[in-house]
Amino acid sequence: MKLKSTCVAAAAYLVCALAVSHATTIITYEDIDLGSQGYVNNVTYSSSGVTHTNSFNATWGSWSGFAISNNTNTTLSSFVPNEYISHAGGAASGAQFAVGYVSSSTSTRLVFGTPTDMTGYGAMFTNTRAAANSMLNGDAFAKKFGGTSGNDADWFLLTVHGLNGGSATGSAQLYLADFRFTDNRMDFILNTWTHLDFTPLGTVDEIQFSLSSSDVGDFGMNTPAYFAMDQFVVPESSTSMLGMAATIFLLGRRARRKI
Repeated sequence: MKLKSTCVAAAAYLVCALAVSHATTIITYEDIDLGSQGYVNNVTYSSSGVTHTNSFNATWGSWSGFAISNNTNTTLSSFVPNEYISHAGGAASGAQFAVGYVSSSTSTRLVFGTPTDMTGYGAMFTNTRAAANSMLNGDAFAKKFGGTSGNDADWFLLTVHGLNGGSATGSAQLYLADFRFTDNRMDFILNTWTHLDFTPLGTVDEIQFSLSSSDVGDFGMNTPAYFAMDQFVVPESSTSMLGMAATIFLLGRRARRKI
């Protein structure tokens, strides 16, 4: 009986330990106050051991990296607040989401507290209204995707790059717009939240985001360099996992004393 009880306790501990090792958390961006304007573009946001970089220029009111938004005023045609509105009309879940802006001078990146294996993890992505409006209609700097005939093979691509210790670990890609199909009816500008699997990134301590487009001019990409991100699933932070493991270990010791 004692052996059986010990085995049951050990099995329970093993199951709990495995559960802890696979524990996940979802970064939902709901834990920051965005005020009446519905966005914050000058804060370096951190959650679950992941820091979302932000670079803000107070003189010009410009920013790059990540902003956080819950803005859904899709009736406005001005560039602001369209840069803070998802083309899906809101968040993937809840009310708030992240907006990435890729600048040529600063990197848009996520920094992890410890090296993290991204196998089986990922996030939801879509266009911002600013980028979508530009691709749909053209603007002072960028062309209408597909051109006048609709046959131009235009595209807008998000690439996610993994790094560990400064070395590249892998990448994953998602087309935010694709007009390369022979049948124009298949052309699309992404207007739904779409999951991107980060498994190809491997183990990372940093993730960088880049955008590329078929519409390029003398000064680089003409398409507005924005994307929206939400429901970022990551392994539970190492601190929480160690705490849970310690609790389970102590409970196991107490259980063994009673056997």
